[in-house]
Amino acid sequence: MYEKIDAYVLGLIEKSSPEYTAWNIERARAGKAASWNYIDGCMLISLLEMAKICKDARYSDFVEHFVDSFIGDDGSIRTWAPEKQTLDDINEGRVLFPLYQMTGKEKYRLAAEKLQSALDAQPRTAEGNFWHKKIYPHQVWLDGIYMAQVFAALYQKHLGKGDYSDILRQIEMVRARMFDEKKGLYYHGYDCSRSAFWADPETGLSQSFWLRAMGWFAAALTDLCEILEGAAKEKMAALLSEMMAGILPYADPDTGMYYQVVDQGGREGNYLETSGSSMMAYAMMKGARIGALDKKYAAKGLKTFHGIVEKYLSFDGDDMQLDGICLVAGLGPESDRRRDGTYAYYISEPIVKNDAKGAAPLVMCYTEVRRLNQAE
Repeated sequence: MYEKIDAYVLGLIEKSSPEYTAWNIERARAGKAASWNYIDGCMLISLLEMAKICKDARYSDFVEHFVDSFIGDDGSIRTWAPEKQTLDDINEGRVLFPLYQMTGKEKYRLAAEKLQSALDAQPRTAEGNFWHKKIYPHQVWLDGIYMAQVFAALYQKHLGKGDYSDILRQIEMVRARMFDEKKGLYYHGYDCSRSAFWADPETGLSQSFWLRAMGWFAAALTDLCEILEGAAKEKMAALLSEMMAGILPYADPDTGMYYQVVDQGGREGNYLETSGSSMMAYAMMKGARIGALDKKYAAKGLKTFHGIVEKYLSFDGDDMQLDGICLVAGLGPESDRRRDGTYAYYISEPIVKNDAKGAAPLVMCYTEVRRLNQAE
Protein backbone atom coordinates (compact mmCIF):
# COMPACT_ATOMS: atom_id res chain seq x y z
CA MET A 1 0.00 0.00 0.00
CA TYR A 2 2.81 2.43 0.85
CA GLU A 3 4.41 1.69 -2.53
CA LYS A 4 1.16 2.68 -4.24
CA ILE A 5 1.02 5.96 -2.32
CA ASP A 6 4.67 6.65 -3.19
CA ALA A 7 3.87 6.09 -6.86
CA TYR A 8 0.80 8.29 -6.60
CA VAL A 9 2.70 11.21 -5.05
CA LEU A 10 5.45 10.93 -7.66
CA GLY A 11 2.77 10.75 -10.33
CA LEU A 12 1.26 13.98 -9.05
CA ILE A 13 4.38 15.96 -9.83
CA GLU A 14 4.87 14.22 -13.17
CA LYS A 15 1.35 15.26 -14.22
CA SER A 16 1.48 18.76 -12.74
CA SER A 17 2.76 22.13 -13.85
CA PRO A 18 2.47 25.61 -12.35
CA GLU A 19 -0.62 26.14 -14.51
CA TYR A 20 -2.25 22.80 -13.72
CA THR A 21 -1.92 20.84 -10.49
CA ALA A 22 -3.07 17.23 -10.57
CA TRP A 23 -3.96 17.39 -6.87
CA ASN A 24 -6.39 20.28 -7.35
CA ILE A 25 -9.02 18.62 -9.51
CA GLU A 26 -11.87 20.83 -8.31
CA ARG A 27 -10.01 23.96 -9.42
CA ALA A 28 -9.38 22.46 -12.85
CA ARG A 29 -13.01 21.40 -13.23
CA ALA A 30 -14.13 24.90 -12.35
CA GLY A 31 -11.82 26.32 -15.01
CA LYS A 32 -9.95 28.46 -12.51
CA ALA A 33 -6.56 29.78 -13.48
CA ALA A 34 -3.45 28.93 -11.49
CA SER A 35 -2.90 31.15 -8.47
CA TRP A 36 -0.82 31.65 -5.34
CA ASN A 37 -2.90 29.78 -2.75
CA TYR A 38 -2.73 28.07 0.61
CA ILE A 39 -3.51 24.51 -0.46
CA ASP A 40 -0.75 24.43 -3.08
CA GLY A 41 1.49 25.68 -0.29
CA CYS A 42 0.47 22.75 1.89
CA MET A 43 1.30 20.30 -0.91
CA LEU A 44 4.62 21.94 -1.80
CA ILE A 45 5.76 21.82 1.83
CA SER A 46 4.88 18.13 1.89
CA LEU A 47 6.77 17.50 -1.35
CA LEU A 48 9.91 19.07 0.16
CA GLU A 49 9.51 16.65 3.06
CA MET A 50 9.23 13.77 0.58
CA ALA A 51 12.48 14.95 -1.03
CA LYS A 52 14.23 14.66 2.34
CA ILE A 53 12.68 11.32 3.24
CA CYS A 54 13.21 9.64 -0.13
CA LYS A 55 16.46 11.48 -0.92
CA ASP A 56 14.93 12.19 -4.33
CA ALA A 57 15.59 15.57 -5.94
CA ARG A 58 12.63 15.19 -8.28
CA TYR A 59 10.37 16.45 -5.52
CA SER A 60 12.45 19.50 -4.60
CA ASP A 61 13.22 20.30 -8.26
CA PHE A 62 9.48 20.35 -8.95
CA VAL A 63 8.83 22.67 -6.02
CA GLU A 64 11.58 25.07 -7.11
CA HIS A 65 10.29 25.14 -10.70
CA PHE A 66 6.72 25.61 -9.48
CA VAL A 67 7.51 28.49 -7.13
CA ASP A 68 9.85 30.14 -9.65
CA SER A 69 6.88 30.53 -12.00
CA PHE A 70 5.17 32.74 -9.41
CA ILE A 71 8.09 34.73 -7.96
CA GLY A 72 9.68 37.55 -9.97
CA ASP A 73 13.29 38.59 -9.58
CA ASP A 74 12.13 41.55 -7.50
CA GLY A 75 10.17 39.27 -5.15
CA SER A 76 6.81 40.09 -6.72
CA ILE A 77 4.26 37.27 -6.51
CA ARG A 78 2.19 36.57 -9.61
CA THR A 79 -1.61 36.48 -8.97
CA TRP A 80 -1.25 37.57 -5.32
CA ALA A 81 -3.60 40.44 -4.44
CA PRO A 82 -2.35 41.88 -1.13
CA GLU A 83 -5.21 44.39 -1.05
CA LYS A 84 -7.59 41.51 -0.26
CA GLN A 85 -5.81 41.12 3.10
CA THR A 86 -6.52 37.42 3.48
CA LEU A 87 -4.40 35.24 5.76
CA ASP A 88 -4.87 32.28 3.39
CA ASP A 89 -2.48 33.89 0.92
CA ILE A 90 0.37 33.94 3.44
CA ASN A 91 0.67 30.17 3.87
CA GLU A 92 2.37 29.32 0.58
CA GLY A 93 5.15 31.69 1.62
CA ARG A 94 6.38 29.03 4.04
CA VAL A 95 8.07 27.28 1.16
CA LEU A 96 10.24 30.33 0.44
CA PHE A 97 12.49 29.74 3.46
CA PRO A 98 13.72 26.23 2.60
CA LEU A 99 14.05 27.23 -1.06
CA TYR A 100 16.17 30.24 -0.06
CA GLN A 101 18.38 28.00 2.06
CA MET A 102 18.68 25.44 -0.75
CA THR A 103 19.37 27.81 -3.63
CA GLY A 104 20.37 31.22 -2.26
CA LYS A 105 18.05 32.91 -4.76
CA GLU A 106 17.54 36.42 -3.47
CA LYS A 107 14.05 36.65 -4.93
CA TYR A 108 12.78 34.17 -2.33
CA ARG A 109 13.93 36.45 0.48
CA LEU A 110 12.39 39.46 -1.22
CA ALA A 111 9.07 37.65 -1.63
CA ALA A 112 9.10 36.65 2.03
CA GLU A 113 9.67 40.28 2.96
CA LYS A 114 6.63 41.31 0.91
CA LEU A 115 4.43 38.74 2.62
CA GLN A 116 5.67 39.81 6.04
CA SER A 117 4.93 43.43 5.15
CA ALA A 118 1.39 42.37 4.28
CA LEU A 119 1.07 40.69 7.68
CA ASP A 120 2.37 43.84 9.36
CA ALA A 121 -0.45 45.75 7.65
CA GLN A 122 -3.16 43.16 8.33
CA PRO A 123 -6.11 44.61 10.29
CA ARG A 124 -6.38 43.41 13.88
CA THR A 125 -9.16 42.89 16.37
CA ALA A 126 -9.39 45.11 19.42
CA GLU A 127 -7.63 42.27 21.28
CA GLY A 128 -4.69 42.24 18.87
CA ASN A 129 -5.40 39.24 16.65
CA PHE A 130 -5.31 39.35 12.85
CA TRP A 131 -8.64 39.57 11.07
CA HIS A 132 -9.04 36.35 9.11
CA LYS A 133 -9.75 38.35 5.96
CA LYS A 134 -10.63 41.92 5.12
CA ILE A 135 -14.15 40.73 4.27
CA TYR A 136 -14.45 39.18 7.77
CA PRO A 137 -13.90 42.18 10.05
CA HIS A 138 -13.01 41.56 13.71
CA GLN A 139 -13.11 37.78 13.12
CA VAL A 140 -10.56 35.14 14.15
CA TRP A 141 -10.83 31.69 12.55
CA LEU A 142 -8.82 28.69 13.72
CA ASP A 143 -7.53 27.98 10.23
CA GLY A 144 -5.97 31.45 10.09
CA ILE A 145 -3.41 30.42 12.71
CA TYR A 146 -2.01 27.83 10.31
CA MET A 147 -2.18 30.22 7.37
CA ALA A 148 -0.25 33.07 8.98
CA GLN A 149 1.49 32.24 12.25
CA VAL A 150 3.74 29.43 11.01
CA PHE A 151 5.01 31.71 8.25
CA ALA A 152 5.49 34.51 10.80
CA ALA A 153 7.53 32.20 13.03
CA LEU A 154 9.72 31.08 10.12
CA TYR A 155 10.25 34.70 9.14
CA GLN A 156 11.34 35.62 12.66
CA LYS A 157 13.66 32.63 12.80
CA HIS A 158 15.36 33.09 9.43
CA LEU A 159 15.01 36.77 8.49
CA GLY A 160 13.71 38.63 11.55
CA LYS A 161 14.92 39.28 15.07
CA GLY A 162 13.63 36.05 16.59
CA ASP A 163 10.78 37.88 18.32
CA TYR A 164 7.89 35.44 18.66
CA SER A 165 5.96 37.43 21.26
CA ASP A 166 3.16 38.58 18.94
CA ILE A 167 2.68 35.05 17.62
CA LEU A 168 2.39 33.67 21.14
CA ARG A 169 -0.01 36.43 22.21
CA GLN A 170 -2.34 35.75 19.30
CA ILE A 171 -2.40 32.00 19.88
CA GLU A 172 -2.90 32.42 23.61
CA MET A 173 -5.87 34.69 22.86
CA VAL A 174 -7.33 31.95 20.67
CA ARG A 175 -6.99 29.55 23.60
CA ALA A 176 -8.61 32.05 25.97
CA ARG A 177 -11.57 32.85 23.72
CA MET A 178 -12.21 29.80 21.53
CA PHE A 179 -11.51 26.72 23.67
CA ASP A 180 -14.43 24.94 25.35
CA GLU A 181 -13.20 23.69 28.72
CA LYS A 182 -15.99 21.14 29.13
CA LYS A 183 -15.74 19.56 25.70
CA GLY A 184 -11.99 19.99 25.25
CA LEU A 185 -12.54 21.36 21.73
CA TYR A 186 -12.04 24.61 19.84
CA TYR A 187 -14.83 26.52 18.12
CA HIS A 188 -14.33 27.36 14.45
CA GLY A 189 -14.64 31.14 14.72
CA TYR A 190 -14.77 34.09 17.09
CA ASP A 191 -16.00 37.62 16.43
CA CYS A 192 -14.40 40.06 18.83
CA SER A 193 -17.10 42.66 18.05
CA ARG A 194 -20.01 40.20 18.53
CA SER A 195 -21.61 41.76 15.45
CA ALA A 196 -21.47 38.90 12.90
CA PHE A 197 -24.82 37.21 12.34
CA TRP A 198 -23.35 33.80 13.24
CA ALA A 199 -21.69 34.94 16.48
CA ASP A 200 -23.12 34.35 19.93
CA PRO A 201 -24.05 37.84 21.22
CA GLU A 202 -22.41 37.17 24.60
CA THR A 203 -19.29 35.14 23.70
CA GLY A 204 -18.75 36.06 20.06
CA LEU A 205 -18.26 32.35 19.28
CA SER A 206 -19.60 30.32 16.39
CA GLN A 207 -21.85 27.39 17.26
CA SER A 208 -19.93 24.29 16.20
CA PHE A 209 -16.64 22.40 16.35
CA TRP A 210 -15.65 21.95 12.70
CA LEU A 211 -13.03 19.26 12.23
CA ARG A 212 -10.94 20.78 9.46
CA ALA A 213 -10.56 24.09 11.30
CA MET A 214 -9.35 22.17 14.34
CA GLY A 215 -7.04 20.17 12.06
CA TRP A 216 -5.38 23.29 10.69
CA PHE A 217 -4.91 24.60 14.22
CA ALA A 218 -3.42 21.30 15.42
CA ALA A 219 -1.02 21.26 12.46
CA ALA A 220 -0.02 24.85 13.22
CA LEU A 221 0.75 24.12 16.85
CA THR A 222 2.80 21.09 15.82
CA ASP A 223 4.80 22.97 13.20
CA LEU A 224 5.40 25.81 15.66
CA CYS A 225 6.75 23.30 18.19
CA GLU A 226 9.35 22.36 15.57
CA ILE A 227 10.29 25.97 14.81
CA LEU A 228 10.34 27.53 18.28
CA GLU A 229 12.74 26.87 21.13
CA GLY A 230 12.80 27.19 24.90
CA ALA A 231 9.81 28.59 26.77
CA ALA A 232 7.96 29.46 23.55
CA LYS A 233 8.17 25.87 22.36
CA GLU A 234 7.01 24.63 25.78
CA LYS A 235 3.92 26.86 25.58
CA MET A 236 2.99 25.52 22.16
CA ALA A 237 3.63 21.93 23.26
CA ALA A 238 1.35 22.40 26.27
CA LEU A 239 -1.44 23.72 24.06
CA LEU A 240 -0.92 20.88 21.59
CA SER A 241 -1.01 18.26 24.37
CA GLU A 242 -4.20 19.78 25.74
CA MET A 243 -5.79 19.83 22.29
CA MET A 244 -4.90 16.22 21.48
CA ALA A 245 -6.14 15.02 24.86
CA GLY A 246 -9.36 16.90 24.19
CA ILE A 247 -10.10 15.48 20.75
CA LEU A 248 -9.00 11.89 21.37
CA PRO A 249 -12.26 10.81 23.10
CA TYR A 250 -14.18 11.78 19.94
CA ALA A 251 -12.25 9.39 17.68
CA ASP A 252 -14.26 6.70 15.93
CA PRO A 253 -13.21 3.50 17.75
CA ASP A 254 -13.01 1.42 14.57
CA THR A 255 -11.13 3.74 12.21
CA GLY A 256 -9.53 6.30 14.52
CA MET A 257 -11.02 9.01 12.28
CA TYR A 258 -12.96 12.08 13.39
CA TYR A 259 -16.34 13.50 12.43
CA GLN A 260 -17.07 16.56 10.30
CA VAL A 261 -18.75 18.09 13.36
CA VAL A 262 -16.45 16.65 15.98
CA ASP A 263 -18.72 16.22 18.99
CA GLN A 264 -21.80 15.02 17.09
CA GLY A 265 -20.68 11.50 16.13
CA GLY A 266 -23.63 9.31 15.21
CA ARG A 267 -25.98 12.23 14.56
CA GLU A 268 -27.89 11.99 11.29
CA GLY A 269 -25.89 13.45 8.41
CA ASN A 270 -22.57 13.56 10.20
CA TYR A 271 -19.67 11.63 8.65
CA LEU A 272 -16.04 10.70 9.18
CA GLU A 273 -14.12 13.37 7.27
CA THR A 274 -10.81 12.87 5.49
CA SER A 275 -8.99 16.21 5.51
CA GLY A 276 -9.37 17.02 9.20
CA SER A 277 -8.63 13.43 10.21
CA SER A 278 -5.43 13.56 8.13
CA MET A 279 -4.29 16.70 9.91
CA MET A 280 -5.05 15.27 13.34
CA ALA A 281 -3.03 12.18 12.45
CA TYR A 282 -0.21 14.39 11.18
CA ALA A 283 -0.18 16.42 14.40
CA MET A 284 -0.16 13.30 16.57
CA MET A 285 2.64 11.53 14.71
CA LYS A 286 4.84 14.58 14.23
CA GLY A 287 4.17 15.84 17.74
CA ALA A 288 5.32 12.49 19.14
CA ARG A 289 8.35 12.41 16.83
CA ILE A 290 9.66 15.84 17.85
CA GLY A 291 8.96 15.33 21.53
CA ALA A 292 6.05 17.77 21.82
CA LEU A 293 3.57 14.96 22.58
CA ASP A 294 3.66 11.74 24.53
CA LYS A 295 5.00 8.86 22.43
CA LYS A 296 1.61 7.11 22.61
CA TYR A 297 0.25 9.57 20.05
CA ALA A 298 2.39 8.10 17.27
CA ALA A 299 0.31 4.92 17.34
CA LYS A 300 -2.91 6.92 17.64
CA GLY A 301 -2.05 8.97 14.57
CA LEU A 302 -0.99 5.91 12.60
CA LYS A 303 -4.32 4.23 13.39
CA THR A 304 -6.15 7.29 12.04
CA PHE A 305 -4.07 7.25 8.86
CA HIS A 306 -4.80 3.56 8.28
CA GLY A 307 -8.48 4.23 9.00
CA ILE A 308 -8.57 6.85 6.24
CA VAL A 309 -6.82 4.48 3.85
CA GLU A 310 -9.22 1.62 4.55
CA LYS A 311 -12.39 3.70 4.44
CA TYR A 312 -11.77 6.27 1.73
CA LEU A 313 -8.68 5.43 -0.33
CA SER A 314 -8.76 3.28 -3.46
CA PHE A 315 -6.58 2.84 -6.51
CA ASP A 316 -7.42 2.58 -10.20
CA GLY A 317 -4.11 1.63 -11.72
CA ASP A 318 -1.71 4.38 -10.70
CA ASP A 319 -4.52 6.81 -9.96
CA MET A 320 -5.56 7.29 -6.36
CA GLN A 321 -9.17 8.01 -5.43
CA LEU A 322 -9.66 9.78 -2.11
CA ASP A 323 -13.22 10.25 -0.85
CA GLY A 324 -14.87 11.74 2.23
CA ILE A 325 -13.58 15.30 1.77
CA CYS A 326 -15.61 18.34 2.78
CA LEU A 327 -15.32 20.65 -0.22
CA VAL A 328 -15.41 23.92 1.70
CA ALA A 329 -16.90 25.54 4.80
CA GLY A 330 -16.79 28.97 6.38
CA LEU A 331 -18.67 31.58 8.35
CA GLY A 332 -20.52 34.24 6.39
CA PRO A 333 -19.88 36.84 5.05
CA GLU A 334 -23.02 38.87 5.67
CA SER A 335 -24.12 38.26 2.09
CA ASP A 336 -24.05 34.48 2.58
CA ARG A 337 -26.16 33.70 5.62
CA ARG A 338 -26.34 30.03 4.72
CA ARG A 339 -22.86 29.76 6.23
CA ASP A 340 -24.14 30.27 9.75
CA GLY A 341 -21.95 27.84 11.72
CA THR A 342 -24.81 25.49 12.64
CA TYR A 343 -24.63 21.72 12.54
CA ALA A 344 -27.06 21.71 9.62
CA TYR A 345 -24.77 24.03 7.68
CA TYR A 346 -21.58 22.00 8.10
CA ILE A 347 -23.20 18.75 6.97
CA SER A 348 -24.82 20.50 3.99
CA GLU A 349 -21.54 21.32 2.28
CA PRO A 350 -20.64 18.95 -0.60
CA ILE A 351 -18.60 15.80 0.11
CA VAL A 352 -16.19 15.29 -2.78
CA LYS A 353 -13.42 13.07 -4.08
CA ASN A 354 -9.82 14.03 -4.80
CA ASP A 355 -10.07 17.67 -3.79
CA ALA A 356 -6.77 19.32 -2.91
CA LYS A 357 -8.00 20.17 0.58
CA GLY A 358 -8.07 16.43 1.27
CA ALA A 359 -5.21 15.21 -0.91
CA ALA A 360 -2.63 17.70 0.38
CA PRO A 361 -3.27 16.96 4.09
CA LEU A 362 -3.15 13.23 3.33
CA VAL A 363 0.28 13.58 1.70
CA MET A 364 1.35 15.78 4.62
CA CYS A 365 0.21 13.05 6.99
CA TYR A 366 1.90 10.38 4.88
CA THR A 367 5.29 12.07 5.28
CA GLU A 368 5.02 11.37 9.01
CA VAL A 369 4.04 7.76 8.32
CA ARG A 370 7.20 7.41 6.24
CA ARG A 371 9.33 8.95 8.99
CA LEU A 372 7.73 6.64 11.55
CA ASN A 373 8.55 3.61 9.42
CA GLN A 374 12.14 4.76 8.93
CA ALA A 375 12.59 5.04 12.70
CA GLU A 376 11.47 1.46 13.31
